[in-house]
Amino acid sequence: MSKNKKILSGLAMASVAFLIMMFSTMPSAGSKEITITDLTENGSKYEGDYIMTQGLLNKESIKWDADKLELRFEIYEEGQGTLQIFHKGIKPDNFTEDVIVLVEGFITEDGVFEAEKVQTKCPTKYEGEDMENYDTEMHKEIYNNDNQD
Repeated sequence: MSKNKKILSGLAMASVAFLIMMFSTMPSAGSKEITITDLTENGSKYEGDYIMTQGLLNKESIKWDADKLELRFEIYEEGQGTLQIFHKGIKPDNFTEDVIVLVEGFITEDGVFEAEKVQTKCPTKYEGEDMENYDTEMHKEIYNNDNQD
C-alpha cells in the first residue's frame, strides 16, 4: 500500500471514529421520546427500546433509599395518567412538588420505567424567582404548553 493510501485510510478511520463518538455522546442519542399516556397504554410495544419521557413529579410518591441508592417515584401528565419510575443512582436535589422530571431508560414488562438518567427542569428558570414564590399552577401550564407542540 502506498504512503498516500495509508494516510487517507488513517484519516478516514479517524473521521468515522470521531463521528461515532459525537453521536453516541449527544443527549438522548438513540432514544425515542414517548408520552406517559402512550407508555401506560402501549408499554409492551416499547419493551427493549431506549426511551425518554417527561412528566410532573408526584411528591408524595417519592421513596428514597440512601443506603442502596434506589429512588422510586411517579410522574404524571395532568388529567392523563401516571408512570412508576425506578432509578438506581443519586436523587436530584430539587425534587419538589410538580417539578418537571425527564427520564431516560427502559419500560419493563410490569410497566415500571427503569430510568438510567433522571433530570429535573428548574421551575425558577421559568419564573425568575426563588422557590418560596414558586407558582405550581404556572409550572403545570408551562409543562402542558410544552407537550402540546
